[in-house]
Amino acid sequence: MKNIAQPEAKREKNLAVIPARSGSKGLKDKNIKELNGKPLLAYSIEAAQKSGLFNRIHVSTDAENYAGIARKYGAHVPFLRDSEMSSDTASTWDAVRFVLKEYGRLGESFDTVTVLQPTSPLRTAEDITGAFRLFWDKKANMISSVCEMEHSPLWSNTLPEDLSMENFEDESLAFLPRQSLPVYYRENGAIYIVKVQHLLSAPNIYKNQCYAYIMEQSHSVDIDGAVDFAVAQTMLGYNSLL
Repeated sequence: MKNIAQPEAKREKNLAVIPARSGSKGLKDKNIKELNGKPLLAYSIEAAQKSGLFNRIHVSTDAENYAGIARKYGAHVPFLRDSEMSSDTASTWDAVRFVLKEYGRLGESFDTVTVLQPTSPLRTAEDITGAFRLFWDKKANMISSVCEMEHSPLWSNTLPEDLSMENFEDESLAFLPRQSLPVYYRENGAIYIVKVQHLLSAPNIYKNQCYAYIMEQSHSVDIDGAVDFAVAQTMLGYNSLL
């Protein structure tokens, strides 16, 4: 591993975890579905490799065929998730804690763990190194990537059963130009960096020295269903022309 972006004072042992549970209710086997000639999870493996920041790049999966694909692209998969960590009720952070525990059994420990969702294939190595720079500059416990929202939530509302729009708009905002509204951001799910000690001890990992890393919307496609997949295909083709 080349610590190309890591300052001399910082020599943490960094683990990347790419959570890729088998199966998908929205899009069948989306984590290994071919996207422009490569399985989806390969994009996250390659971005992590290009960043040069990680001692281990681990794909967390419950399926041996997924593990085989991950190994083909250079990821480390010395163990699979157990059935409890593969259930619908297990969170990503539960799975990450399981990974840390299993590496501990193998005699390996880490200072930081970075979650790279495979459903964010447009996230780049530069995004990862940029998030780490912020992590170091802020002396953060956690970094979560965000992007600007496509539409302001101030122009959104719930609807009554009769679908009436009578009280839908806030009259003080209805006729303002978009540029006059405050900028809102959403978590894009692409990068989470957290100190292992913070993850294992904090009741809420978003409290106490947690900061947002702002990413471009064009890097923030989060694939959930077929439409998102098609958008990612188009964006990858577009980005290759730039």
